[in-house]
Amino acid sequence: MTDFASMLQPDRGEAARTIHLVDKDGFPDWAKRQSPQRQALLAAARFDGKSAGQFLALPVENDFEVVVAVADTGTLTPWCLARLGEALPEGKYRLAGDNAGIAALGWLLGQHKLVRYKTGPADDRGPRVLLVKQAADIDTIVRQAEATALVRDLVDTPAADMGPAELEAAVRDVAKVHHAKVEVTGGDALAQGYPMIAAVGQGASRDRAPRLIELHWGKENAPRVAIVGKGVCFDSGGLDIKPASGMRLMKKDMGGAAHALALAKLVMAAQLPVRLHLLIPAVENSVSATAFRPGDIIDSRKGLKVEIDNTDAEGRLVLGDALVKAIEGEAELVIDFATLTGAARVALGPDLPAMFANDDDLAAGLESAAKFVGDPLWRMPLWDGYDEMLKSDIADLANGADSPMAGAVTAALFLRRFVPPTTPWAHFDTFAWRPASRPGRPKGGEAMGLRAAFHYLSDRFASK
Repeated sequence: MTDFASMLQPDRGEAARTIHLVDKDGFPDWAKRQSPQRQALLAAARFDGKSAGQFLALPVENDFEVVVAVADTGTLTPWCLARLGEALPEGKYRLAGDNAGIAALGWLLGQHKLVRYKTGPADDRGPRVLLVKQAADIDTIVRQAEATALVRDLVDTPAADMGPAELEAAVRDVAKVHHAKVEVTGGDALAQGYPMIAAVGQGASRDRAPRLIELHWGKENAPRVAIVGKGVCFDSGGLDIKPASGMRLMKKDMGGAAHALALAKLVMAAQLPVRLHLLIPAVENSVSATAFRPGDIIDSRKGLKVEIDNTDAEGRLVLGDALVKAIEGEAELVIDFATLTGAARVALGPDLPAMFANDDDLAAGLESAAKFVGDPLWRMPLWDGYDEMLKSDIADLANGADSPMAGAVTAALFLRRFVPPTTPWAHFDTFAWRPASRPGRPKGGEAMGLRAAFHYLSDRFASK
């Protein structure tokens, strides 16, 4: 894991290169105060403060300082310094007259890469260290960077190296640091207690057997919070097999589990006064003679009988059993993350997770948190009228809708069948992937909605 703590340090007045922030409105006045030599350099580089992310090194004595354009110097974003973190040479830097705040997150993540599979020359630059005036910000930002990097690294790891067993190992690694308890249910106990999880994973090889991974942390009498993550370590689609183009990125189908684990890590690191229950149903949806079939009727932990309309609608099945177990733990609040539907991407694109909630106060709190920390999400409706699309002629419900429309909504409605209306519940249908690189956000696995969910939990429970 990248040593983010070495890249963000308290400012004790030591020598450091200065970073000047400008925006399109303030740039003309700032430029007028510069020397003629600097003004000539700015003009030659066509630097006008209008293109956020553009930066320029300016000479000072035997070194240099930096000017960078941001959208608004009064409201920094998590990513406005990310390009600097990626591009600058090693050394120490500080902002002129400002504290980095949330912008330090991009500075850190701009220096993170998954290098496990690279055989070429490594980046031999030392860390680019940002000095910050408010030392209290450091631990918070470093923890958020570590959690984001955890999601990215888990999602980016190929499925050959990230099966159910490896996902279990990742949970155990986090649990060990925070002295949490881990329970794993597999084999006959899984088939008896969590039949939908077992059914989805029954086509996989023995060394990639399905399991339910649970982590428990916190005092027994604290408010109970359950976090659930879809851990489909690879999704071939099962017997309703995906085309090659649809299968190419399916190593990321455990992205919900990665988010859930990272959120649990943030909760424990911040010592939030909650009783945390993390649940990750970890499976591989494979094609084999033992795979579950379209038309099968399978049991669920809740007792509902589910007709399999499509074996590629497997994520909602494993989540359904896990949600029931979360409710049995008398959770005060349940949040789940899942790379659940392509329909959510069609509706909202790759950047916006679709958020569903059965409680308006919970939804409003998550939306407010998302805006505050610059981690966008978009609420979608649990539209009761579409419940009939999940009707089965011979079972209690089907796992797929009888219509190609509203796929994200019907998937969320399926999950709602396993959550009582009296328990506040939020469901994130996230892409967990960035299809094109941006500063601080390389192409590949990505955390979406993670910081919003953590800020909401912090705001709700820290005062208790």
